[in-house]
Amino acid sequence: MGIFGDKKPNKEAKKVEPKKKEKKEIIKNENTGVKSTLFFGHDVIVFPRVTEKSHNIAHLRQYAFNVKKTANKDLVRKAVEHIYNVKVEKVRIANVPAKKRRMGKVVGKKSGYKKAIVTLKEGFNIEVTPQ
Repeated sequence: MGIFGDKKPNKEAKKVEPKKKEKKEIIKNENTGVKSTLFFGHDVIVFPRVTEKSHNIAHLRQYAFNVKKTANKDLVRKAVEHIYNVKVEKVRIANVPAKKRRMGKVVGKKSGYKKAIVTLKEGFNIEVTPQ
């Protein structure tokens, strides 16, 4: 022991090596702006549009979805491929504006939405049924 009761340093102290960090693919979620290592397709696609018109274009391997307002074509492509395990050929997006509605004197608004029409590659299809 030293003068002040300190212990002498141990010469055989173990050296602690820093852990090597694994490289993970970091994806920035454009809807929330948060960087994440996981991609959730349900953050982009709100629900499939089940209408008469969307049913008629299904034989052309085209399917319609309501998507978030911040979604772009690349995000929609990744989301559909992730959720349904298919290959996407083309994505078209339409921003449907809000419409005015009246009940008597009161004027309101029916909210707008963003719609994506996805064309799948040959040999793939999606089973979209109303729930």
